[in-house]
Amino acid sequence: MKEQTINQLTFTRRQEIHYLAMVSLFWFAQYVYIPYQTTFLTASGASSAFTGMVVGAYGISQMVLRFPIGLCADSVGRHKYFIMAGAIASGTASVFRVFWCNGTGFLVANFFSGLASAMWISYMVFYTNHFSAGDQQAATSRIVLFNNFGMLLGFLCSTICYHRIGMAGICMLSMIAGLMAFLLSIGIKETDVKPGIHKTRELLSVCNIRRLWLFSFIALIQQGIQLTTAMSFTNQILKELGASDGIVGISSVIYMISSVGFAAFASSGTCSRKGPRFWIPLVFAVVAFYCILVPAAGSIPVLLLLQILPGMSTGILFSFATSEAMRGIPAGCKSTAMGMYQAVYALGMTTFPIFTGSLAARAGIQSGYLLLAGIACLGGIGAVVYYKKVAANHGLGS
Repeated sequence: MKEQTINQLTFTRRQEIHYLAMVSLFWFAQYVYIPYQTTFLTASGASSAFTGMVVGAYGISQMVLRFPIGLCADSVGRHKYFIMAGAIASGTASVFRVFWCNGTGFLVANFFSGLASAMWISYMVFYTNHFSAGDQQAATSRIVLFNNFGMLLGFLCSTICYHRIGMAGICMLSMIAGLMAFLLSIGIKETDVKPGIHKTRELLSVCNIRRLWLFSFIALIQQGIQLTTAMSFTNQILKELGASDGIVGISSVIYMISSVGFAAFASSGTCSRKGPRFWIPLVFAVVAFYCILVPAAGSIPVLLLLQILPGMSTGILFSFATSEAMRGIPAGCKSTAMGMYQAVYALGMTTFPIFTGSLAARAGIQSGYLLLAGIACLGGIGAVVYYKKVAANHGLGS
């Protein structure tokens, strides 16, 4: 990668590698336990409704904190300390999982993990601020790629090690990775950025941007469905079909390999040429297809193959939704806008698992998945209508 500058910020190749390594360690710490979280809780006697609450708790901290954190980051004009706080919180969350290894411990820990992920605002804004406006889509896809790469390493590690060291051991690895990310974050070089000069009222004006709201809701649908299905209840369906813990881990690894591959594709010129107008509705259709097929599959090999499909959602749809939401946002307001964007999609990460778990407990898992398929279709239709309006009105809503 070439050295690039924007607003007097620079990234040498070495600094970028350092930063992206920290990003991967951070997300390793956040997700290494995820492949077995749902099955572990179920085996511990937790109901589907309670499991949905545990998974949804991860989004509650984010939903509450992301917008204030973004506002604060723009006000002080710095990101390093937010990045450091996120890294240490990711490791701290797993302290609870290690020493309070039951449903209640996981519920408390997921609030801390949500706090850590709330700091992702500063991770993304700090990185993308080093690239020109024309390179924002590629830069966004690249950091999402290393985000997914860290998750993939976590899933591979848990798949290999879970039978040997158990859930407590897996969570210990999360603690170590969080500490390593924190140590790397200390070495981040943040230039002498002047404190933010915008008043709170100016920063809050980003809330009037309709485009930001639209793509925030698109991300809400994407993140809510992805966390509920590919990372949670699809694993429970596999277990009900008789899959071993190893197969459950392989399922998550397949999903993450697909996510990494599609995130790399999203950062390429080939993908960019078609643009979000083509990819967002298409991937929503793929997500709906996935939600229809998973509860009806009835076969472990088929379910493993289907895990490729949500990788398109994470790798392509989420990358485009993020770059589209941030397009045209003034540099001094980017953290506030990113905070609002992430707070909105955290609402989906909170409510979708809880509601799906409750519906599954009453009417069966297939009903929950069919509802998610319908929501994905609505997201795709909304994107089509928006881009048709943009084409007809030469940029209305931007």
